[in-house]
Amino acid sequence: MTRPSLDRGILSQENHEKREEIIELLKKAYWMEMETVMSYMANSINPDGVRAQEIVEALRKDVQEELEHARQFALRIKELWGVVPGSLEFQAEQEYLQPPTPQTDIVHVIKGVIQAESGAIQHYNRIIEVTDGVDWATQDMVIEILRDEERHLRLFEGFLREFEAEGKA
Repeated sequence: MTRPSLDRGILSQENHEKREEIIELLKKAYWMEMETVMSYMANSINPDGVRAQEIVEALRKDVQEELEHARQFALRIKELWGVVPGSLEFQAEQEYLQPPTPQTDIVHVIKGVIQAESGAIQHYNRIIEVTDGVDWATQDMVIEILRDEERHLRLFEGFLREFEAEGKA
């Protein structure tokens, strides 16, 4: 495979090891988003009850955003000469986002979303730090995605505060 001969930047031979490190971080981010899509999909369908509807609607919207994040991570992996992983490399980690029993346990769903968004924010801040000064394009993309995750976190923290104020959390 022919690769461009750049003398600086993330695609340069000089930054091969850093590029590989970034690709691995992006793969983890990709899988985090893909797993979140699956979990949010289930949690946007399973909940029962009047109080569940606002949470369900928020998750339905978030499914599309999280899927777009996964797509962006996949494209960047490819742009950095990496290979987007296939499904056999997937390993589930989000126990906290599994659909609750009973399906009226909306607080479980809210807390799971908060944990997922917090984990994503932590990982994306790590990517931002690693890419600083060497991969501005990835850093810029991740900063945009981070903004979405922070918005999601804030929304679900608000939902949790409401349930806590009512003594239901």
